Amino acid sequence: MAFLPITSPHLHGPNRTGNVMKTVALATLPGLVALTWFFGWGSLINVVWASIVALACESLIVLLRRRPILFYLRDYSAVVTGVLLGLALPPYSPWWVTLVGVGSAIIIAKHLYGGMGYNPFNPAMVGYALLLVSFPVQMTTLWAAPAALLESGTPGFLDTLRYIFTGEIAGGIDAYTMATPLDVYKHEVGAAIATEIQANPIFGDFVALGWEWVSLGYLAGGLFLLYRKIITWHTPVGMLGALAVCALVFGWDPDTSTPLSLHLLGGATMLGAFFIATDPVTSATSNRGRLVFGIGIGVLTYVIRSYGGYPDAVAFSVLLMNFAAPFIDYYTQPRTYGHKKPNRGIGGSTK
Repeated sequence: MAFLPITSPHLHGPNRTGNVMKTVALATLPGLVALTWFFGWGSLINVVWASIVALACESLIVLLRRRPILFYLRDYSAVVTGVLLGLALPPYSPWWVTLVGVGSAIIIAKHLYGGMGYNPFNPAMVGYALLLVSFPVQMTTLWAAPAALLESGTPGFLDTLRYIFTGEIAGGIDAYTMATPLDVYKHEVGAAIATEIQANPIFGDFVALGWEWVSLGYLAGGLFLLYRKIITWHTPVGMLGALAVCALVFGWDPDTSTPLSLHLLGGATMLGAFFIATDPVTSATSNRGRLVFGIGIGVLTYVIRSYGGYPDAVAFSVLLMNFAAPFIDYYTQPRTYGHKKPNRGIGGSTK
């Protein structure tokens, strides 16, 4: 039997794709627990349903491609896509909205390009953007109100499950939904000053009632991923730093612009910074490239939130920077062993 003469080093470690993906999914638990505690069962149901749909779509496509199904399911990449999209969707999203979003993410955004490792765009964000453009009513009006603002509290598990799969709920869904804090501030900042806007009960006593704890949950999960060396600090720091600088320089006056605290803790910023932008397949590859990639997402997030039509802009910002990732990689190549300077510019010039 002939053996391939592969050179050293020969490394074996725990960072297999399946282990990495399971760690990422587990790291979302603090945010999911906070979502469930403050906003009811909707997000948990969405995550479970989205994961089931993701596994079913993955199995179907792998079967059609005549590949071993269990081999591909064991990398848990489909589960992570389902979890991230389930977390990003409004808690009271109908079952068919989740089905369309996850199906598009797995079938079109992932396998149409060849499967994991070949997709140029983040699958979960492709699914989210498709839903936001195609079903704006369901994607903007079904955000759960914080339990603290509801006299009877959030609906129970069975009531929430019934609404998601049948559309029926006692008292009507309007009794349990509310605009997001970013949406409220964006649409009221032109007609009222900061103190008047923040008098809205949805902002609570800190930043945004319930939302700040969800964001801190994602931050805790992100720090865990950094500790486990699943991700590096470059993309999250670049994104959060750029968003903070833009908010402080161009939006320093809360009477005319969304304040920094709401940018960081009132939406999907932390989920995007630690779990979405850090996708190793669709982001830049070098550390310097990841920093540039994160900065681009932060700047675009601020611009779209401030001047665009969408109060939260993480999905579109990530997808736009996915376009730019090959360009960033080309101009941020690291120094190759044996060379004094990294290759830069057209033609690999070192000048």
